[in-house]
Amino acid sequence: MASTTLFFPSQVTQAASTRRVLLLPSTNPNASYVSFPKLRYGSLRSTRQELRPRAALQVERQDSVKQPSSPPPSLPYRIGHGFDLHRLEPGLPLIIGGIDIPHDRGCEAHSDGDVLLHCVVDAILGALGLPDIGQIFPDSDPKWKGANSSVFMREAVRLMHEAGYELGNLDATLILQRPKLSPHKEAIRANLCSLLQADPSVVNLKAKTHEKVDSLGENRSIAAHTVVLLMRK
Repeated sequence: MASTTLFFPSQVTQAASTRRVLLLPSTNPNASYVSFPKLRYGSLRSTRQELRPRAALQVERQDSVKQPSSPPPSLPYRIGHGFDLHRLEPGLPLIIGGIDIPHDRGCEAHSDGDVLLHCVVDAILGALGLPDIGQIFPDSDPKWKGANSSVFMREAVRLMHEAGYELGNLDATLILQRPKLSPHKEAIRANLCSLLQADPSVVNLKAKTHEKVDSLGENRSIAAHTVVLLMRK
C-alpha cells in the first residue's frame, strides 16, 4: 500500500463534533474512513496571539522582575596564586621573607621590596577573591614608603581568618641567580611560618636560578611564585 501523509495547520482550535476524512490516495475502492476532530481555522495573527506558549509568557514575567542577588557560596577550599618581580639595584638591602640577605644588590621598590612576602600576600588575597596588594597598599600612598612587608602579611592573614579560612598549605618558588639561598632558606621559612601562623609542615620554599637567561639570570632582577590552599575552618 502506498504511504500516506496528512498535513494539518500548526495553529488550530478544536470543535466538539467530528467529521470523517478519506485516507489519501483513494485508489482502493474499499478504502476505509477514519474520524478526526472537526477543525475551525482562525487567522494566523489571532491564532498566534491566542495560543502563545505559556512557558514563554512565564519567562517574560521572570525577566521583568529583577531577582535578588544571592551571596556567593561558602566554599570549603580556595586556591590562590601570587607572582612578584623586582629590579635589583646596587647599594640597596636585599630582604627576602623578612630576612636581610647579604648581597651587593637589593630590590628597587616603594616598600622594602620583599618579593617573597609580596608574592604570598597576593596569593592569599587572590584566594579570597580580593583586590591585589597594589590596590590595598598602593605605592602612591606615602605611608607605605619603605614599609616593612610583614605589615602587609599580617593584614592578609587577618583577612583570611576574618573570612573564615586558615592555611591548608603553601608552596613558594624564588627565582634569582645570586646569591645562593641555601644558607638562608630555613630562616626565611621559619619567619614565613610565624607570619602565617602556620605549622612548618604546610609551608614549602624552593629556590631556582634562571640559567643566566634574561634579567633574572643576569642578576638584574628577582622573582617569586606562590600557590596557597585555604581551608574553611
